[in-house]
Amino acid sequence: MSHSIPYRTGSQRSFLFLQGCTSPFFAHLGAALRNSGHSVYRINFNAGDACYWGWQPAWNFSQPVEELADFLEKKFTTIGFSDLIMLGDTRPVHRQAIPVAIRHEARLHILEEGYLRPNWLTLEEGGINGYSRLPRDPDWYREVSRSLPDYGQGEPVHNPLRLLALYEIGYHLPNLLNPLLFKGYRTHRPNISAVEFYGWSRRFAKMPYFQHRDNLAIQHLLRTGEPFYLLPLQLNSDSQIREHGNSRGIPFIVKKVVESFFRHAPVNTHLVIKNHPLDTGFIDYAAWIQRLQRRLKLDGRILYLESGHLPTLLEQTRGVVTVNSSVGTSALIHGCPTIALGKAIYDIPGLTFQGTLDRFWTQLEKPDRTLFSCFRNTVIHTTQVNGGFYSRAGIELGVANCCRRLEMTRSPLDELLAMIPPRSDFMTSSSAIRDTLQTINEAEATDQQHALSLQPK
Repeated sequence: MSHSIPYRTGSQRSFLFLQGCTSPFFAHLGAALRNSGHSVYRINFNAGDACYWGWQPAWNFSQPVEELADFLEKKFTTIGFSDLIMLGDTRPVHRQAIPVAIRHEARLHILEEGYLRPNWLTLEEGGINGYSRLPRDPDWYREVSRSLPDYGQGEPVHNPLRLLALYEIGYHLPNLLNPLLFKGYRTHRPNISAVEFYGWSRRFAKMPYFQHRDNLAIQHLLRTGEPFYLLPLQLNSDSQIREHGNSRGIPFIVKKVVESFFRHAPVNTHLVIKNHPLDTGFIDYAAWIQRLQRRLKLDGRILYLESGHLPTLLEQTRGVVTVNSSVGTSALIHGCPTIALGKAIYDIPGLTFQGTLDRFWTQLEKPDRTLFSCFRNTVIHTTQVNGGFYSRAGIELGVANCCRRLEMTRSPLDELLAMIPPRSDFMTSSSAIRDTLQTINEAEATDQQHALSLQPK
């Protein structure tokens, strides 16, 4: 079963917005589409959604997420939405909505932080990350890029951490009212926002100490000239890990990488493990890694960092191990040999190491810079828009570029795929994944109905 959606004729479309980022970006995008003559609606799932959306047309959904599919089915049947817009495609509410949209032949537009940062946002049709329809055929990128302009770096976009923090607070504070106003809502994150704020405040209070300590450690490492590999950690709660990481979480990844490093890396090398800037600190990676070091007798060969200037490390490292982080694209920009342990759009022959992790330590292969240039330009053309979520200038730029992309009758990726089909063995389609997701959701609904029928009346 294919999910190739027939494009609707006519200039006016009907957009339904689901959950977005913790900023007014979706509200501005909705207003811009409405000013262009389109119908725009929103479903608010919590108080933060409602506050940032404002007085624009919306429905408040306060039931359990299991009832969302039926709710959406009625809305689609009544209104006939042509397009569905959401941030990410793995949140529980979005997993319920996608099969409904597919049945009604609506186009799926997924926004997310950019594959290529900091000046870009991802706006991709059908699915993102592991669900992306971008091919894995290196020759396809070489071929299609010949007809594309050079996108360069785009207009610079600044997303200050201070503004991001303020927007987060502005979104999550109203959610204290969820038990009254949105009783059925459950966050897609492992912890409620109050718990996350506690973790961040505790970790960030120590950050000046971490930065001083880590800078000294990095300077010493670079001064000695000792070769090292880099493992940048991702957030344990990230959907990239949960959905596309093929792992049981970041601690498991750390253990897997450290043990492989111990067995197969040259004895004169070091492993630098750097934590994610937005980690809550609830997992004590320092203690976890210290225990691994003692057990494997690796003391002195592993350096754990809570902070540090990533480009400096990328300039000097022998190779980068990642699951599917956007740091992988940064590593490729710096010409670093890179291995992706999970599903990543850049995990392509010629860009990343295609062998096993155990072989990576000694069989390093630098990425093909020409291929990466073709890949980067094609990804920008098909899935990226210049803009940002967390500053006024970034939002204005992003909204204008998103509107132009959303009003296209056919996505740039579909245009290229129709013009030059990739080799079938390198083609990645979200169709099978979406079919599986729809089957799972329908099976779960059937099981629930069967269970209810067995209950005593």
